[in-house]
Amino acid sequence: MKNSINLCFSTSFDDFSLDVDLTLPSHGISTLFGHSGCGKTTLLRCIAGLQPAEGHLTIGEEVWQDADHFMPVHQRSLAYVFQEASLFPHLSVKKNLLYGFERIPEDQRRVAFDDAVSWLGLEELLDRNPDKLSGGQRQRVAIARALLVSPRLLLMDEPLAALDIKSKKEILPYLERLHDDLDIPVIYVTHSPAEVSRLADYLVVLEGGRVIANGPLADTLSRLDLPFKFGEDTAVVLECTVGEIDASVSFRFSRRWLVAA
Repeated sequence: MKNSINLCFSTSFDDFSLDVDLTLPSHGISTLFGHSGCGKTTLLRCIAGLQPAEGHLTIGEEVWQDADHFMPVHQRSLAYVFQEASLFPHLSVKKNLLYGFERIPEDQRRVAFDDAVSWLGLEELLDRNPDKLSGGQRQRVAIARALLVSPRLLLMDEPLAALDIKSKKEILPYLERLHDDLDIPVIYVTHSPAEVSRLADYLVVLEGGRVIANGPLADTLSRLDLPFKFGEDTAVVLECTVGEIDASVSFRFSRRWLVAA
């Protein structure tokens, strides 16, 4: 399909093999979910061109890999956010953000500098150096820096895994905003059910290097035939619109509710 991400990869090393064939939507957040060692990061590295693999990859109508063509990593219009922020320690937050942004021709910029700063809540941090930031703040800067290279595809490999619980709670609301504000497809790797329920639009479940389920989050999450559970119970996500809030009741909600079935 023209407006989709089509990928098919096959590779093996040591005692592990990966064999996947997927069509992902070209918008929203597609989440790769599964236990450690199931192939999530290997698949992400294949997409980035960092892991040798047979197969094909098309982003819309642009071919990044097939039997006759392999686009080198540096030519792929993507950004990769790792578990560690890896900011330039000698540069301020603002200069870290400008490092990639200024290297993109003006007519090719899809994300404005001020928009990325606003989405990730960095207005008060621009003059600080990375050693003066918390873990959550550093990762927010890393995400904004990735967005500012205006990629056609954003890859995120467990970006919250290295953070403590407080930092995770701090950064999740900013990631949720990407649903509404970002017009760049995201492929997000996690083994956290909480992150899946709050962030994913499309869910891919991997086990042993194979796809055992994939589809829109609400459809896939509620399946009873899959060998995993989100917490103690199977669950479903209900999309809803808040019609009225009772000011006398104290509660917190996000754009979704995770409801035990």
